[in-house]
Amino acid sequence: MNILAFDTCFAACSVAAAKSLDPRKITADGIISRFEQMERGHAERLVPMIGDVMSAAGLGFGELDRIAVTYGPGSFTGTRISLAAARALAASFAVDVVAVSSLAVMAQQAARSLALASAGVRDEGEGMASLLIAADARRDEVYVQQFQTSGADRLTEPLLLSVYEAAKLGGAAPLVVAGSGAVAVAAAANAAGRRARAHLPGLLPDAVDLCRLAATMQPGGEAIKPLYLRPADAKPQTGKSIERATP
Repeated sequence: MNILAFDTCFAACSVAAAKSLDPRKITADGIISRFEQMERGHAERLVPMIGDVMSAAGLGFGELDRIAVTYGPGSFTGTRISLAAARALAASFAVDVVAVSSLAVMAQQAARSLALASAGVRDEGEGMASLLIAADARRDEVYVQQFQTSGADRLTEPLLLSVYEAAKLGGAAPLVVAGSGAVAVAAAANAAGRRARAHLPGLLPDAVDLCRLAATMQPGGEAIKPLYLRPADAKPQTGKSIERATP
């Protein structure tokens, strides 16, 4: 299966391409990728990075079986950039598109790096910790999604919650929190008497993980829409319009 995957939701732009990826043996081997951290400039970098990765993978756009993209949450501009590019490529080359949350992509990397079974996360009498991906959404809020420890099975949909509400997800069970909001959420959980620890506070989505996820997914029949969990900060001005001249 030939797959092109890309993400621009947060402070990074990443692209990955896999040629003849076997869905039964999903590893990073054979996946060509580029990852650049950036606060701005995603639109300018995405297309050149796609071209670079496709060339390095020896793939033509007409050979793609699937395009994978993140649909949010994230910045308004970043989310729109990825989806617009995916729609344009899909329409131009008649390729199926699959999409997952940016938080689900981060969960893959977090689950691998944590090595949950051997990192002291299992506590006697307290059960197995769950994995929470929490990305700073500012205003003391986080974009958050809860997963089983493998990172594969989601326990909630993506949510926008206060730091203190996020710290309560999953009840009283131990918690491992990863992402830019991890330190704040773990601190709130510990302050409330819940055992929690922060991990990978610099975690960002990586298209390599998105590419691997895409190999196991089936395209849906509905158009992919961006996930905006918060209204846009920019609002149309009111009372500032210039009156139409009377002819």
